[in-house]
Amino acid sequence: MTIAIAFDPSAVTFDAHGLVPCIVQDSSGEVRMLAYMNAESLARTIETAKVTFYSRSRKSLWLKGETSGHFLHAEDVRLDCDGDAILVRARCEGPTCHRNVPSCFSRDDEPAKALVPNPHGLAFLGRLEDLLREKQANKSATGSYTERLFFQGTDRIAKKVVEEAGEVVIAAKNVERNETPEVRADFVGEAADLLFHLELLLVHHGARLADAVSVLESRHALPPPHRDKREDASNER
Repeated sequence: MTIAIAFDPSAVTFDAHGLVPCIVQDSSGEVRMLAYMNAESLARTIETAKVTFYSRSRKSLWLKGETSGHFLHAEDVRLDCDGDAILVRARCEGPTCHRNVPSCFSRDDEPAKALVPNPHGLAFLGRLEDLLREKQANKSATGSYTERLFFQGTDRIAKKVVEEAGEVVIAAKNVERNETPEVRADFVGEAADLLFHLELLLVHHGARLADAVSVLESRHALPPPHRDKREDASNER
């Protein structure tokens, strides 16, 4: 797995003990934990894509999930503007906290599978992606609807994407002909079905919705601000 990293690890400012704080977020943006890295654990994280810390109590490297199986699969590693803190965005397997709750900042009564207690808006897509990965891990010919789709593979999943895209088009034409609250709700519902199956297809092939978003971002990146050469010349005078 390729990790997105846009900084030189040698630029990290470690403290007097050779450590730097590291914050971990899941795909929905929920903060999962804070721990520490040294140069070796950072290098190991980048090399293996599994988040590895330095345990201050054991004074040794600590592969998160090695005992519990709740690994943190690093997808994006960033350095803050001062170079003295790291942010890792990761795909999280199960709860992250030793209390068997999603986050070290979670309440004790939050269920282990609730990655975000009440995800809203676009944040829910990250939660959905994690749920789909769980279904993918349990795919079978006799499982749930989603587990069966994963088991049946690309052809079946892609067919559903095409079917749902057609339903969206039909629903959109219905809105155009006779818009009522019910017709509009049907249109939005069909769009939701399409988004679900598209995300399922992405997960099936080891991709993320965020990957598609990154492509959109690159295609629609704003050009650098226009500067008037005459204005520059005037400033120089």
